[in-house]
Amino acid sequence: MKSISKSILNKEAGLPLIISGPCSAETEKQVIATSHALKATGYVDILRAGIWKPRTRPGSFEGVGTKGLPWLQKAKELTGLPVAVEVATARQVEDVLHFGMDVVWIGARTTANPFSVQEVANALKGVDIPVLVKNPTNPDIDLWMGAVERLSNAGLQHLGLIHRGFSSCNAGEYRNAPMWQLAMEMKSKNPEMIMLNDPSHISGKRNGLAQIMRKAIDLSFDGFIIESHIDPENAWSDADQQVTPKMLKDLLDAVKAQTIVCRFGGYSSEDFLIQQINQLEDELRIINNKRNGAVTQLKVKSDIHDGKVPGRR
Repeated sequence: MKSISKSILNKEAGLPLIISGPCSAETEKQVIATSHALKATGYVDILRAGIWKPRTRPGSFEGVGTKGLPWLQKAKELTGLPVAVEVATARQVEDVLHFGMDVVWIGARTTANPFSVQEVANALKGVDIPVLVKNPTNPDIDLWMGAVERLSNAGLQHLGLIHRGFSSCNAGEYRNAPMWQLAMEMKSKNPEMIMLNDPSHISGKRNGLAQIMRKAIDLSFDGFIIESHIDPENAWSDADQQVTPKMLKDLLDAVKAQTIVCRFGGYSSEDFLIQQINQLEDELRIINNKRNGAVTQLKVKSDIHDGKVPGRR
């Protein structure tokens, strides 16, 4: 199984691959303006935008659909940057290929459904296009591996991985709990594939991106997929986690400095295991602190009920 070539990681050796663009393509003007600003940062390698947006509940913005693909086609022509789009059905694959998109990714909800992954794999059969696979919403590494295997079995040779965090009742400060050890285990099973980090969906807020990105660099991730918007405060979806192109540049200036020190890609398998142990210990500490807090609250409530707290019955 071949991976997406690491030779496209960036202009300077050692810098991460950067995919960026709006959560959703909203208007042609918004797509073009954002794309020009991202090109000007000097960091972005691939533009991205959501065309179809799977939402948890109906009634929220679910994307402009196929009519947004010519906007991305125009952005590609104007900036010279390749374009990536999420797909979840065979029809979406047909539309994306018709309009000449360069990279596709499979979203977390789709990865969690083997029937959907197989449909996409069948539609992509015989097509030489890079495909990135996000981790499933639930922390199940077999589902993630299964999606990769289905695509590989369909003859797709240029595959990569995206770590976007996992749904968890204990996500705490995160929108999606990173569970770094699962991403690292997946990377260890697929060392030939690039592993991108999605700090936007892990954090859920723009002021949390830097912390996530620093951690990903320490763990030798190969790059980032980050949501950016020319006017994030007024974005039609996920406004809180998107950044302006200027904010993105500031973040990546810091990343560039850190990658020089960390030497991207320099971890051995033993380093990964050590990092896994450290991350698991951190998560156990957090869970234990939450448990102790819940026990304390329960004891206080019990004491109040029994009349052991003065002045309370």
